[in-house]
Amino acid sequence: MSNSTLRLHRIRTIAWKELVDFVRDWRTLVAVIVIPLLIFPLLFFALPMVLQMEAAEREANVLDIIIQGDSPDQDLFTLFDESLLNYSNESLPNGLDGDLSQPMEDDERLRNMEVNAILRLQHNQTSGTWNYAILRDSTHELSSEAFNRILEDLKLWETNLTNETLVANGLDPEDTLNPIRWSGNSANADVASDAEQAGWALSLFIPMIVAMWTASSAIQPSIDMTAGERERGTMEAVLCLPVKRFDLLAGKWLAVATISGTGVILQVVGLLFAVQFITSSNSFLQMPALSTSAFLLLLAAVLLFTVMVVAFELALAVRSRSVKEAGSVLGPMIILIIFPALFAQFINLEGIEGFWFAIPVVNILLAMRELLTDRVISEHVLIWFGSSLAYALLAAWYASKQFNREDLVESIS
Repeated sequence: MSNSTLRLHRIRTIAWKELVDFVRDWRTLVAVIVIPLLIFPLLFFALPMVLQMEAAEREANVLDIIIQGDSPDQDLFTLFDESLLNYSNESLPNGLDGDLSQPMEDDERLRNMEVNAILRLQHNQTSGTWNYAILRDSTHELSSEAFNRILEDLKLWETNLTNETLVANGLDPEDTLNPIRWSGNSANADVASDAEQAGWALSLFIPMIVAMWTASSAIQPSIDMTAGERERGTMEAVLCLPVKRFDLLAGKWLAVATISGTGVILQVVGLLFAVQFITSSNSFLQMPALSTSAFLLLLAAVLLFTVMVVAFELALAVRSRSVKEAGSVLGPMIILIIFPALFAQFINLEGIEGFWFAIPVVNILLAMRELLTDRVISEHVLIWFGSSLAYALLAAWYASKQFNREDLVESIS
């Protein structure tokens, strides 16, 4: 067996040992497998369900409102009845001076929820127009619900009044109010295919998921395999094995990368399933139409990012004297990933300058966005691949340097 084959066997053995040790606890399996797989389906299913239940509950409430000022015609009262608005009439307060939006003494009634909303109406006898204002407390859900119902009914009433006026003057409401119209189905005017639209939509989610989950899921195993071993007193025994420290580091890196990569893949699978399930159009969420080159470059981008993040986290963790210290050091790593990840989502890919693809973290996220839309631009590929490879090698070198410190064993004690 050649030296290189023997070293690869040792690295795989170390990685397997670390994986077995890490997943002994069933809670670890839940965190690595179950949570990533279910987080998006639960989010996409449970959240809309809860929102629908809350909306249905609000819509079923009969709300109390007061109509102040001039009385409208029966059409508006009918609309209020259909909207479950229980109304009573009052005169306008004194001292408004034409400004119906001044709460005056009605302020306390709304704050104390004695009434959900107050509609003020004033009819201009000369022009035949109506002025109105709706008083409500926007911090109360029922008051906001009453406001929305009143506003919707007022718009319907306005439409009815407008149509009646137009018809009375011999005009067709549709032709008069909508002189410019779209011809045909607007969806047919989009030349992008369903697969291209799916790729564009997923490019807004997947890069951020890969970045954040790779960074977050690698923290715990990185700490456990370095600072954790130091606390348990097993690091010294591991370093005394007849194995090069670089091979130990490579084995630990492979184990952490496997754990992190598994979580990322399962999370992406959960996202695809959730979006496909809730999408009304069956053709929307096809797999993005990626060319072979785009797919291979996408895998390379994820691999380079994983190498960089995992190596950097292992380096920081091995410098720490305890699990607590390692956690306080690696915790802010998430922030260092979140900000570039959010920032990269708002960068316009059309005509983007090449220097963006040389910025750490941002370059990989932009590369994934481009590749998911099947854009393979040679200049951009060379920049992000070269810069990411350099960052990954730098992180690996830094991790190797920390792992080869002469005082590593001494610092344990």
